[in-house]
Amino acid sequence: MPEATASPPQPRILAVANQKGGVGKTTTAINLATALAAVGERVLLVDLDPQGNASTGLGVSAADRGVTTYDVLTDEYRLEAAVIETDIPGLLLAPAGVDLAGAEIELIEADRRHYRLADALADYGEKGRDGVTYVLIDCPPSLSLLTLNALAAADAVIIPLQCEFFALEGLSQILRTIDTVRERINGRLELQGVVLTMHDRRNNLTNQVEDDVRAHLKDKVYRTVIPRNVRISEAPSHGKPALLYDLKCPGSQAYIQLASEVIQRERARPKAA
Repeated sequence: MPEATASPPQPRILAVANQKGGVGKTTTAINLATALAAVGERVLLVDLDPQGNASTGLGVSAADRGVTTYDVLTDEYRLEAAVIETDIPGLLLAPAGVDLAGAEIELIEADRRHYRLADALADYGEKGRDGVTYVLIDCPPSLSLLTLNALAAADAVIIPLQCEFFALEGLSQILRTIDTVRERINGRLELQGVVLTMHDRRNNLTNQVEDDVRAHLKDKVYRTVIPRNVRISEAPSHGKPALLYDLKCPGSQAYIQLASEVIQRERARPKAA
């Protein structure tokens, strides 16, 4: 009798989500993915935002995007057909294009419309594609069908939170959405953590927001905060993550620390029986 072949380990799937725009969501997705790859993880970044900023930020122009996540969600192609190598060793990308905006309407009446990405990732993971250990999903800045697809596929959510007053209202909304998705769509979904972005310790409001969020969510807030940093803002225009654009800048160093925290939290998870 031939020996049974062991199933490849399933990658951990983390959705980077916040329905509020301008909070550093895509910046966090790009740089966290880069930092994880830098410490030896094999990472797939799935761009699920029709703006395609994660793809652009990794230096992949619109002309270089053949099969995209739109084609995957609409069942035109399997996920592996969309995945491309980036210039960063260990980091793969499933790019997005503007046609992804049309997926919202096209999937309204589709079977398993909330699970299109989950099904694609399950097929990808079962075959041990590329030895991926982490999948990060960059969500659009809305609570749309695309975001629900990401949350239905994810094991956990990372919420970037800008240190400003109105961000607190948005935090409450995304936390309610996570609870609803856990109850109705994806029972394993959990909150991996909240990362405070655009942090400026000289600003009293920043400190107040940090204190309020830590008091409410306690250890669900990462110790690492992402500072306001001009080098982080400049990097996308060069088609590079901040870690490649300027490794020594405070923003890059913060994302390296964040990657370490994410890995520590994953290792501390209770193991399935």
